[in-house]
Amino acid sequence: MSADTMNNTSKTDWERIDAMDDEDIDTSDIPPLSANFWAKAQLRSPKAITTSVQIDPETFAWFQAQGENAAQQMSVALKIYAEAHKSYVTNVKV
Repeated sequence: MSADTMNNTSKTDWERIDAMDDEDIDTSDIPPLSANFWAKAQLRSPKAITTSVQIDPETFAWFQAQGENAAQQMSVALKIYAEAHKSYVTNVKV
């Protein structure tokens, strides 16, 4: 592996991008979506299961303090953890 591969610094002006409003974005190269597209479109949501997990009171309180969607945030945190560690476990699909 070359040194250039490991030093892949973005040349994007992220401050300029962050400062842009939606109206500043050039979308002229994106074709409009036809009525046929929307007629065939399907909403797909990931399948979820409901389970019971014991969580220590301090951790639960922290998630609750983040806002009203604590359960969703805990689910996302578990998914991020699983994704980060899935190379350590075999035969697990995340």
